[in-house]
Amino acid sequence: MKVLEVILSHPWGRLRGRLLFLTSCFLSFASFSQAKFKVMIIPFEPKMYMSQIDHKINAETKLTQKQIKEVFRKGVNNELSGVLKKNFEVLDLLKDTTKYKKDLFAIYKSLTYSYDKVPDQNNYKAPLTEKDKKNQTIKNGQLIVETDPNARFMNAKIKSPALIPGLYAKYKTNLFLFVNQIDIGSNAVISNETGTVSERVLILHYTVYAVDAKEINSGTCSLKFPGDINNPSKIISSYINKMAAEINRRINLALAKEKEAENLPAGKTGKK
Repeated sequence: MKVLEVILSHPWGRLRGRLLFLTSCFLSFASFSQAKFKVMIIPFEPKMYMSQIDHKINAETKLTQKQIKEVFRKGVNNELSGVLKKNFEVLDLLKDTTKYKKDLFAIYKSLTYSYDKVPDQNNYKAPLTEKDKKNQTIKNGQLIVETDPNARFMNAKIKSPALIPGLYAKYKTNLFLFVNQIDIGSNAVISNETGTVSERVLILHYTVYAVDAKEINSGTCSLKFPGDINNPSKIISSYINKMAAEINRRINLALAKEKEAENLPAGKTGKK
């Protein structure tokens, strides 16, 4: 039986999970300055695909709703993998669906989702309180910060304490990027020259955990794109690629902050 399945199913799983948890923390995050990071990318569950434009995509490409969903599911992981490989070793659980199928099922069973306020990426704190946050958005290919105290996102919460230690023991991954949900909405924008012009909004919800099960970054990446683009491959390569680059930037920033905190003298917080 596979290591992860044993840990999650055995009566002594919690105890073993805690032991593995301590071991993994010691081996992987004892020092951020010396750690080498390997990122596991967990794709969104099929039920977490939300789209208002599948009928448009179907009319142009003849893809079924199931096929459209799978194209985006694999496409998101592919773009994240390609960008993250510039900085990390990467394990994409969709690269070999036969090999990782049982692990992926076990991961989904060990998760719950929480509709949390979007964190302020300029002063990131895991969304544990009801403080007002800011959402960072990509508009016309450029990142802007929009103040929206009511903005929320789908956050992945780990309900099994054995999950992260089990994945580390099996794959030596010490960073875990959960793609939680993708939303594709359609808005109508009034233009004086051409009448009504359609515009789409793409939102990617994600959470990043370290090997000690600490949530080091989470939130959304949002992007607007023209309403006449109905080819999933073009949406993925032209727009989701930008989202992947932004998530990569945020992960590197989170790790840099962890390293900085580790190197501070005792009693110092790094705050002025």
